[in-house]
Amino acid sequence: MSNRILKAALVAGLFASSALSSARADITVGLITSMSGPVSSIGIPYSKGIKAGQVYSSEIGGEKIKVIELDDTSDISNASKLARKLIEEDKVDVLIGTAGAPGSAAIMAVATEMKVPVIGITPVSTLPKNDGKTWAMTVVQPASDMVGSVVTEMKAEGLKNVAFIGFSDSWGDLVYNNGKAAADKLGINIVTNERYGRADTSVSGQVLKVIASHPDGVLNGGSGTGGALPYTALADRGYRGPIFGTPALINPDFVRLAGAAAEGTICSTGPVMVVDQLPDSNPSKKIGLAFKEAYQKANGVPSNDGFSAYAFDAWLVLNDAGKRALAKAKPGTPEFRSALRDEIYNVHELAGVHGVYNFTEASPYGTDMRALVLVKLQGGKWNFYK
Repeated sequence: MSNRILKAALVAGLFASSALSSARADITVGLITSMSGPVSSIGIPYSKGIKAGQVYSSEIGGEKIKVIELDDTSDISNASKLARKLIEEDKVDVLIGTAGAPGSAAIMAVATEMKVPVIGITPVSTLPKNDGKTWAMTVVQPASDMVGSVVTEMKAEGLKNVAFIGFSDSWGDLVYNNGKAAADKLGINIVTNERYGRADTSVSGQVLKVIASHPDGVLNGGSGTGGALPYTALADRGYRGPIFGTPALINPDFVRLAGAAAEGTICSTGPVMVVDQLPDSNPSKKIGLAFKEAYQKANGVPSNDGFSAYAFDAWLVLNDAGKRALAKAKPGTPEFRSALRDEIYNVHELAGVHGVYNFTEASPYGTDMRALVLVKLQGGKWNFYK
């Protein structure tokens, strides 16, 4: 073979290799969660949920999904720093995270500034915008629905005066504000607004004020392990009335720490927690059972929390939107990030483990009331209630 022919063959090979390379590029996901610190009882399940997602689907449209997972140590400033690192250094196409509402808000602020989409796995109140566009959304049910459903149950049980005790942060604000709004409409009085820190080890002072208000029931605005504190403190003070909570308490560490004090508590949650009890016609049953199978394969144990399922649903949203975004741009580019953001807001009737998703520009939330059921803790297990 002449040098000219050999050179032509090499050039052709290089062009072919270059074309193949440009046609395939990993979709890079930055997962920020709390693997340590006071919110780790929530953050660890999120990590396990993403692992289940990777077992369920490891590529989108032929492009492999690469996950870079970082621990924010339950620290808001760390969450913000890690978001910036993942965007600037690792060139991620999308962010998922984190375990606390305040940390999630910090991530969303950074990502919006840098025009990278965020699929949230905690509730949010307001979202920042960049050039008139929001870059974040969440797979979690709106706090108005989470709390409204349990306040409706309070009304059905004839409660008149309800005490509130919850975190002294944005999550506590969400539960209290939405609880009061729902209670006002139904003629229920919220008689206290007691708060405590996520890392606090005692709520004795706050519980004394709750007891002194002589409530018919109590609304818990905590989450994870920190959400157990009011239960044990109320039991120690002899309170035997009903206590109501949100999906933020659907966590094995909460059940372990609250123990007998939480027996009979009623919480709202996504259908995943009672998926085996759902009728076959429920849109979340088929994917819910697939999630449980993938979770078992990925983590070696059965799923027993609601948080990992949020992360799995974030994975489903990414897969659904990613297919359409790939037709517009190549991963690793600003154009792909923008397309992915747009296509997440085009997700329509996507059946997830926690509900059916339809995102719109008017709201960061993608679910409706199909995403909630009521469960009761009985014998240390969550059972379908309504």
